[in-house]
Amino acid sequence: MKTNPSDSFNSRRQFIKTTSAAAIAAPMILQSSALFGKGMAPGDKINLGIIGCGGLGKANLFACAAQPNVVVVAACDVWKDRLDPIVEKYKSTCRGYTDFRELLLHKDLDAVIIATPAHWHAIMAIEAAKAGKDIYLQKPMTMHVGESLAVRNAVKKHNVICQIGTQIHAGENYRRVVELIRSGSLGEIGTVRTFNVMNESRGIGLGNNTTNIPRGMDWEMWVGPARMQPFNPNLVKDAFYHGFWYDFSGGWTPGMAPHIIDLPIWALDLGYPTEVSATGGRFIIKDDGDAYDNHEVIMRYPNLTMTWMSSLTNSYGFDFARGKETRRRLGIYFHGVNGTLQTDYSNHLIYPEGNRMDGMATPPVSIAPSPGHEIEWLECIKSRQQPSCNPGYHIRVDLPIQLSTLSLKVGRSIRFDPETERIAGDKEAAKMAIPEYRGPWKFPKEYL
Repeated sequence: MKTNPSDSFNSRRQFIKTTSAAAIAAPMILQSSALFGKGMAPGDKINLGIIGCGGLGKANLFACAAQPNVVVVAACDVWKDRLDPIVEKYKSTCRGYTDFRELLLHKDLDAVIIATPAHWHAIMAIEAAKAGKDIYLQKPMTMHVGESLAVRNAVKKHNVICQIGTQIHAGENYRRVVELIRSGSLGEIGTVRTFNVMNESRGIGLGNNTTNIPRGMDWEMWVGPARMQPFNPNLVKDAFYHGFWYDFSGGWTPGMAPHIIDLPIWALDLGYPTEVSATGGRFIIKDDGDAYDNHEVIMRYPNLTMTWMSSLTNSYGFDFARGKETRRRLGIYFHGVNGTLQTDYSNHLIYPEGNRMDGMATPPVSIAPSPGHEIEWLECIKSRQQPSCNPGYHIRVDLPIQLSTLSLKVGRSIRFDPETERIAGDKEAAKMAIPEYRGPWKFPKEYL
């Protein structure tokens, strides 16, 4: 017997309404990690849940679950093929859910990993914060300017610990580059260039849209607040493929730029850009997707310019070519008056301007090694100190990315006021910065 997806949603909504009322009436059970706002004792357990049991989520979960003080108590996915293996792996402690709101009501749940497609991130993170759960939120943090501000504000208001999943931030190479930039050896830096390129010009195929939804998948819930579209098996393979669909990712810039522009923002302690201009489009790829295949961005800061380039139709990496094969290449260039530093995730090189850097020593190591991005989050759950990539920091990474995709949509530069955190002089862009969700989901404007 077939069921109407809206009936399924209404029954879930009634469950949440009833259960929430019961929770309010029942005695409050404080989570161990937030008793009276104090840190956890060293032997305390962290009861962990996960929303989104695909590849990225599993990697985060396994890193956390390997720690002796972590107990996996809940897992949620709208696709049983991904949910059931996680529940089975932790069957002695873990309960499975197909609705994230039910998971957030799980008794004694302390913290949650959110590793769903990006169009769900803001809603789930805000609901988790409201429920008092500490959050590991996969990147991109959000897909819209308004969402970025709302997530930051919700985490702050509800005093939860949150780490954004830009795990490259934990690498040793990034630490050494930050030290080099801050040493002043390169001199004043007027331009930073960043890029991610990979030749996917063949696309992901045409004509795969279908109404044949896999057994055990709730497609209505998968799409959630995004525009309803036919099921496509390529879309749900893994997170890599989300980038070909605008509604579910914002394209490849939100998918990769958080890892890459994070470094210059960290090293140079950049605030918000005052103007973002983007151009590009879907020029070459013809497939079932709809996201741009080329994206060029200029971000203007008070004392420098940062550029971003994303190409899905060519994989030349400038000095990072390292071979003729077609593959993903990425990089960052810091252009200073004394020299240029080029870097990627794992290596860096300096090209002096003549003899201007003669005699300049490598700065001493000053930034301590990371225990691992997920482990840092777990340690912060105990100490109640925000981790390095909390939304208060990461909004400086996330918001310019969202301004760049918005600029591409409206076809003009967008000016931004860092003091008021508002788009300046463009009512249409300001309106589009706050998404309209597909019903019954609503954007939480109270967190703006």
